[in-house]
Amino acid sequence: MKSPFSRFFGGGKEEPTKSEEAVNEAEKVLHIAIDSIVPNRFQPRTIFDDEKIEELARTIQTHGIIQPIVVRRMENERYEIIAGERRYRAMKKLAWAEVPAIVRDMNDKETASVALIENLQREELTAIEEALAYQQLLELHGLTQEALAQRLGKGQSTVANKLRLLKLPQTVQDAILQREITERHARALITAKDETLQVVLLGQIKENGWNVRQLEEHIQTLLHSGEEPKVVKKKPRRKAVSRDVRIALNTIKQSLTMVQDSGITVKTEEEDTEEYYQITVKIPKKKK
Repeated sequence: MKSPFSRFFGGGKEEPTKSEEAVNEAEKVLHIAIDSIVPNRFQPRTIFDDEKIEELARTIQTHGIIQPIVVRRMENERYEIIAGERRYRAMKKLAWAEVPAIVRDMNDKETASVALIENLQREELTAIEEALAYQQLLELHGLTQEALAQRLGKGQSTVANKLRLLKLPQTVQDAILQREITERHARALITAKDETLQVVLLGQIKENGWNVRQLEEHIQTLLHSGEEPKVVKKKPRRKAVSRDVRIALNTIKQSLTMVQDSGITVKTEEEDTEEYYQITVKIPKKKK
């Protein structure tokens, strides 16, 4: 019998035939202490919506768990989640001591693949999380983009477009993860090519609330004109000067003017720092 994993990535390799009793035993639902369960280290989802977890928790509290989570045994009597981390988080919010779970025997490669595929099928990932999932699957199984697309039932261009997002600066990727900009915004930023320019444009999207069309038009204008948006650096504000200090400065300057009017050449140097004004006066010993 082929497992779901082998149908995706097993290359047609058959598993040894199991008896009906053995299969039923493998699918037996156990009640496992929630404190002995750890999240999947291969989980592609990096951000969990607390409101949705709360909503799921309320549903579970009302109707119970319809589908157990799937875990695998680890060392020190611990279990790692293979599938169902949102349900696990919801049950944890409800302070359940035990959770219903199915224990499966899977290695790291299989665990990572199942976790990635489960999340990809839900279509709730951000574009960056999806791209990272594709990248991990490519590396885990040594596949081409075309082969991965075929196994996932997606177009090769869909996979390629997602992977291109990983070439954007981390600041832009973080904005996609936080849903501050859309995937279409990100694709438009790719055409800007220069990383510094992409980061500047990201700031302008946020500041001006540009939609995708406005962003594309702005980028085309920049590319055709050869200009780049300038990052305006704010000058550090100097400390306010009190009225008494201004009077003192004017008095000194007036005194120096009177000395010069008497025929003595006076050299002065002024320095304006954050903490004080410094005036250096040089009076020659001999009159020139």
